[in-house]
Amino acid sequence: MCGIIGAIRSDGGVLNALIEGLRVVEYRGYDSAGVAVIDGGQILVRKKQGRLENLEKVLEDGALEQAPVGIGHTRWATHGEPSDRNSHPHQGAAGRVAIVHNGIFENYLELREQLTAQGITFVSETDSEVMAQLIDLELQEGISLENAVRRSLRRVEGYYALGAIAEGPDGAELVCARKGPPLLVASTPDAAYLASDVLGVIPHTDRVVYLEDGDVAILKPGSIQVTDFEGHPVQREVAKVDWTPGDTGLGGWPHYMLKEIHEQPDVLARTALDRIDLERGDVNIEGGQFSDEFLQGVSRVQVLACGTALHAGMIAKYLIEGLAKVPVDVDYASEFRYRGPILVPGTMALAISQSGETADTLGAARLAKELGASVAAICNVTGSTQMREADQVLLTHAGPEIGVASTKAFTAQVAAAVLLAVRMGRANGNLSVQEAKELLAGLRDLRTKMEHLLSEPVREHIRALAKVHARAKGFFFLGRGVNFPVALEGALKLKEISYMHAEGYAAGEMKHGPIALIDPGMTIVSINAPGHVADKVRSNIEQVKSRGGVALSVGSHEGSHKIAGQCIEVPETIEWLSPILNTIPLQLFSYYIADLRGCDIDKPRNLAKSVTVE
Repeated sequence: MCGIIGAIRSDGGVLNALIEGLRVVEYRGYDSAGVAVIDGGQILVRKKQGRLENLEKVLEDGALEQAPVGIGHTRWATHGEPSDRNSHPHQGAAGRVAIVHNGIFENYLELREQLTAQGITFVSETDSEVMAQLIDLELQEGISLENAVRRSLRRVEGYYALGAIAEGPDGAELVCARKGPPLLVASTPDAAYLASDVLGVIPHTDRVVYLEDGDVAILKPGSIQVTDFEGHPVQREVAKVDWTPGDTGLGGWPHYMLKEIHEQPDVLARTALDRIDLERGDVNIEGGQFSDEFLQGVSRVQVLACGTALHAGMIAKYLIEGLAKVPVDVDYASEFRYRGPILVPGTMALAISQSGETADTLGAARLAKELGASVAAICNVTGSTQMREADQVLLTHAGPEIGVASTKAFTAQVAAAVLLAVRMGRANGNLSVQEAKELLAGLRDLRTKMEHLLSEPVREHIRALAKVHARAKGFFFLGRGVNFPVALEGALKLKEISYMHAEGYAAGEMKHGPIALIDPGMTIVSINAPGHVADKVRSNIEQVKSRGGVALSVGSHEGSHKIAGQCIEVPETIEWLSPILNTIPLQLFSYYIADLRGCDIDKPRNLAKSVTVE
């Protein structure tokens, strides 16, 4: 989950590119940050525990500014506590190499013991330093950095995105390798770059090469050579990036999360509007994806996802079963991988991931394919591993999401799930033209309703409610039907960024246990929309109030609002579409509570944006 950056330039001065690259990938981990450069044949390392600004203070002396090659790292700690000595980059005992690493070397303890027996002294507690020591020893034989990296990688077990620098016979060398966590490379006429995220290179170029497992790349100014693990040249497609440097800025917003919440009406348009064919009552997915022929062969869907994406997948279950009449199972990807799953013929595994690099989701999708399933993906990142490995892909086009707590990616995934459910229902004949037209027209009309929810009067009302509840003892989020996953997502957002205790429950389960915790200090947030379970949710609110709980009603069900007393009114829409609207007030509610509590909203403690290791 760490972020890595590397650069080599013919005109020198890579430090600024390294720091700016780390700034945009810091969401991947912010326990520490560091850089290593080669200047005048000498490796110079600066690293510091804490946020990137701590490193920047160390670099104010300007000693590294003219270096022609360097690597950088921002860390999410796995092995060894956050500290200066455990920060990356790491060097070998002889100082011949510096490396940055994202991933896990699973046999590092065994290797560490072997190296210690050889007289090697370790500085850190990390698994990553083992690789630095191995490469350093190989370089004693006078071989090139790329071959030293290859030899060392043969000794490790695990997963890695690796960047390494060393001084070679012909000058500074920059090499990288990938197995598991994401890594891409890019070149310009006078430079070459590597990064764990495309955000790290888009200030320099919009053409990138996504490395695949087993790739080793040698970077030189103006050129990239990609080889397989044995050193044989391989061809990798050059992909064009649609994002621009401006997409990654705050643009005057105080936090990325708030900016991304407000981007959701435009994200909905990018995800859905061009794909809606109202005249036919159907959905057009580019590239012939999810064709009638393919979908008519799908007898069951297996959703695989983690975290927020799992909640989108749970909504997808309601949509696909309700509209297309195809049975759906939903699994935490991490559990699916290890429970010995059994898939029936005709299963489509639906992997949902914002980054397309979530380790557990990738592993689950690969297992599903081994078990005979076709693999489909709802994903935000063009060129991601999930996209490349899937048989069918539905891109959300949400744009870069920097805030660690997902907002716009979630609503884009739900909108994509609506499109997929309609497409499946039309393909298998279980959804009529008229039903599809009504749903798609409703989806198209959500944009203006989302804009209303983001208007200043509504925001100020939600902010005022946040002030009332910011010191609550805890929160229950309750929902039923298609809005049950919205309750789970609302609770997740609040706990992620405010660190307050919050739990989401199916409203019908409240009296099967959770009701014991209700007292006057507890806030119960109910999510409700007009539909076949609306009155049942209203009944839950009555039960909460009768036991002294504080009720807050969110949605478009007037009966619930009247009973609760405190409410956030949401424009009415078709019940199937209501999760998209109902989610937005919950995002704002969580944001304002976290802000009032002085929390670091974009970088909540212990979390990272892209979970690329188990």
